[in-house]
Amino acid sequence: MAVVLLPSMLAAEAGGRNRFELAAATVEDALRALPVSGLVFDERGELRPLVNVYVDGIDVREREGLATKLDGSEEIRLVAAIAGGAR
Repeated sequence: MAVVLLPSMLAAEAGGRNRFELAAATVEDALRALPVSGLVFDERGELRPLVNVYVDGIDVREREGLATKLDGSEEIRLVAAIAGGAR
């Protein structure tokens, strides 16, 4: 099973859990199985722009994106980017 690790702000919305073990064929399947998938994906079903996803420390954008295949031993880490502007 792949392990999905959530940042604290998403873990708070997942009942305080920051670690989930999931059986999934792809990164997208794993993320959609999370109880906070509605916060990870937008209303069009796309990954929210400020959510970065890493599989075993490698950004999924350097792989096949959310279609990256899983064999079940991976660690998937979600990292929320912080955006802001100058005042």
